Amino acid sequence: MTDTSSILRLASFNTDVTPPMGVPLCHGNVKPMTDIVDRLSARGIILIGAGEPIVICVYDWLGISNAAHDACRLALAKAVGTSLDRVTVHVGHPHDAPGVDLSTQELLEPAGLGNYMFDVPSTLAAFAAVADAAADAMNRPVEVTHMGVGQSVVEKVASNRRVMGADGKVAVVRLSACHDAAGTAAPEGMIDPILRLLSFWNGDTPLAAMTHYATHPQSYYGQGGVSYDFPGMARDAREKELPGVALMHFNGCAGNVAAGKYNDGSVENRPVLAERMEAGMKTAWDNQQKTPVTTADVDWQVYPVAMPVRDTITEETKTARLADKALTDFDRVFAARDLAFLRRMRSGYRIPINCLKVGNARIIYLPAEMFVEYQLAAAKLRPDAFVCVAAYGDLGPGYVGTTVAYSEGGYETGFVSRVAPEVEPVLMQAMTELLQRD
Repeated sequence: MTDTSSILRLASFNTDVTPPMGVPLCHGNVKPMTDIVDRLSARGIILIGAGEPIVICVYDWLGISNAAHDACRLALAKAVGTSLDRVTVHVGHPHDAPGVDLSTQELLEPAGLGNYMFDVPSTLAAFAAVADAAADAMNRPVEVTHMGVGQSVVEKVASNRRVMGADGKVAVVRLSACHDAAGTAAPEGMIDPILRLLSFWNGDTPLAAMTHYATHPQSYYGQGGVSYDFPGMARDAREKELPGVALMHFNGCAGNVAAGKYNDGSVENRPVLAERMEAGMKTAWDNQQKTPVTTADVDWQVYPVAMPVRDTITEETKTARLADKALTDFDRVFAARDLAFLRRMRSGYRIPINCLKVGNARIIYLPAEMFVEYQLAAAKLRPDAFVCVAAYGDLGPGYVGTTVAYSEGGYETGFVSRVAPEVEPVLMQAMTELLQRD
């Protein structure tokens, strides 16, 4: 009788999650949807055989935050019959896409702002459709015999958004598109130029591949056309070259990284950036090394963390701003988002940090818009392993800087981060614990 206990199996799913016309995009901060430039998808793989099923999913959306993140993970867990802590959901973070947050929505509706951020019915319908697709995929698993790892340097895409001055403070804020000569001329700064790939095979037949690269994915946005932007275009081009392979792309720790040095925001530059990303994906695929894999080589670990809230976010100030009709709707909604995260952390909620082990590869799954320093630190924690990082899980915390970044000024830590400088040791402890387990 054949022993099947060591056989790893994989199921994949791919679901259209393009929103309906007229809905808000980018948390309601840009023009509502008037056109479909690209159809958006939610893609995932399910690893079967190494304990309860492991579900890894990524949406072509801007963000899934707080209770919405719980809801989409729970739907997937129920659909495949696994535990909630063995499901991770991420977004690619294109800005011409939905940003959804059920916790904030509960605050906005009584304030008369219920239609500002996102469309609730189509969001819940998308979560259900993705869960149904995952349940259906469980009926068609395929044996995995090998894993592959590959990497490539991506040229002229990423640059650090924070150009520092001689005083150690942020002198130039270089966002996704840069029109400032000093910003364009400045060096790339601290980035991780490497795109990393992990693939799964049945003999000589490729089944799935996950790529990881750290940069904000915006070329231009805000004109009403829903789009997965240039990383999605690169992934789409690779799909044409690799028909039948489930391809997933994850944004790494890109909170302080974007294409600004190499992007003027023109329509014509989007395919240029896409071609550069595609080249990196192709090279990583072509140079990958395959090794046999069984269930004994696969493990999943979780380390929940309490993220400290910055002291400028208080119940009194944010409640007052949400209620103040003299403020813009944008400012009131932003106060509600701050308040939702504050209450979530005060309730005792812990945000899961996950780690997938496959042979000598490790993938760390992180929330929010993490600074690239965390990704570089992860690689240093296990120099003997092939370490990938996927950020942009639960987007509730907003930007997550390093401790020193909060004293340097700049957009990310100066204005929009919801966590305190003390967050760095919390996250470093989590990554250290996860990466050093075997």
